[in-house]
Parts: sequence; structure tokens; C-alpha cells
Amino acid sequence: MKVVNDFEDYKLLESSKGMKKEKWGKYTLLRPDPSIIWEDNLDESDVDAKYNRSKSGGGAWDVKKVPSAWQIKYKDLVFNLKLMSFKHTGLFPEQAYNWNYIMDKIKASGRSDVKVLNLFAYTGAASVAALKAGASVVHVDSSRGMIDWAKENVKASGLEDKPIRFLQDDVIKFVKREIRRGNKYDIIIMDPPSFGRGASGEVWSIEDDLFDLVKLCKELVSDKPLMFLINSYTTGLPKSVMENILDILFVRDLGGSVDSDDLGIKQVNSNIVLPCGNYARWEK
Repeated sequence: MKVVNDFEDYKLLESSKGMKKEKWGKYTLLRPDPSIIWEDNLDESDVDAKYNRSKSGGGAWDVKKVPSAWQIKYKDLVFNLKLMSFKHTGLFPEQAYNWNYIMDKIKASGRSDVKVLNLFAYTGAASVAALKAGASVVHVDSSRGMIDWAKENVKASGLEDKPIRFLQDDVIKFVKREIRRGNKYDIIIMDPPSFGRGASGEVWSIEDDLFDLVKLCKELVSDKPLMFLINSYTTGLPKSVMENILDILFVRDLGGSVDSDDLGIKQVNSNIVLPCGNYARWEK
């Protein structure tokens, strides 16, 4: 498991009975996490906001003193956080492992012309990392709100003058158009949801659609590719499934190798590591 140990503005403090207590900059949040099936010590007395699940589905935040938006840093990257209605904050801190890998890969290439495509790009943390490392980025998400949030993150990191295009679009339709246009990318990143809908109501299911999407994306890979990265939070989708997809579509034809692993966050002052999804990565 890959574990990030240098995220100074984020800490997993405690975890017990389906809840995790976290420090996000100056604020302490208590949020549900279904993987926490153990029972341990958890003190709620100093929590600034708690997400309470509803028996009828969904839930809501009980906020004491958290502002409508605030910022945290990871190294030289700055991100805007908000309490979202479905328990999230707009950032997945365990992904710092991938941000580092993306930045290192771009810098190690010694190239000034690296092109990155970020699909299902959410609030743009990977886009910010790629821009910071000197690449140009095309950022695609079906949600206008997420696109606007990603723009805020790019600006917060002082990268608004760097080469990035933001596109609100259905990912599959966008990729098909890029194929027709003949556009190519050196790094392709995707963080597909388990289930979702596109900008015009298109239905996405990771089990039904992931292989076909990766197959389409292969046509966008440049003659000097650096990386193809898939992230997943889907319960029941092992990393070996993504490995197999990348092996069939990439390694057999283009060579290279595939690496995969789980991502996790270590709880402070504890041996507990909270699992947080997985990734599979092809490199030439």
C-alpha cells in the first residue's frame, strides 16, 4: 500500500465505528467512512463540523465554526475546500501519492511539451500538479460546479497563466471527438466514478464502460507516451482488474509495464492505515 506521510495540512486523527476524525488545516471534521468497521477511541468534543447520515439516505453537516470555504497546502500546491452535501470536501488527500508521481514523471522527462489529459477531473488536484510540473493540461468533467472549483484551485496555486483548457463535457463523447481531431496526449489520467451521468444525462457504469473507454483513450496516446493512470474508489473493483485492462490494451501492443497498488492514509500516533481506493498505472 502506498501511504502519504508528508501532508502537513491534513491528518487522520482517529477512527471508529464508521467515522473518521480529520484535521484539514485549522479545522477538525468528523465524516463517515464505510471501511471503518472497527471500534476504537474517538473524541468528538473538539470537532468543528460533523456529517450526520440520514436514515432516509444522504445526510447533512452539523457545522460549528467552519467557513464556507478555506484553503490548505500540499507542498507548493494550494487547494480550496468546502463542505459538500455528500460528505466530501473537494479533495482526496491520499491522492498526493499520484500528484507526486505525475510531477516527478513530467520533470524527469526533460521535456517542455508534455501534454496531459485529465478525465473525470473533479476539482483538479491532478491538473494543478501537472501544471506545476510544466505540462499543458486539458481538464474534462461533466459538472460545471467542479469545473469552476478546479479553476479556483489553479488560481490559488498561482498557475492561472499556465496552459490549461477546462471543458464541461461527457468524457466518452469528448474522447471520441479528440480521436476525430487527431489530438494526442503524453499522459492520460482518469478517476472514473462507480456510476454517474454526463453533461446531457449520459449514464456511466464503471463495470460496463471502463474497458471501452480505456480502449478509446489508447487512440489518444502520443508517439512518446509517459503514463496512463486509472484511479478507482469502487468497492469490489480490485486493482488487478485495472491491471488486466492496461495489460491487454497497452502492454501487449505498446510494451512497457503496469504497476498497481492500494492507497492509504496512516492515522497519527497509531499503526492504523485507512484504505482509500487503488490505482493502476501503465508506463512505456
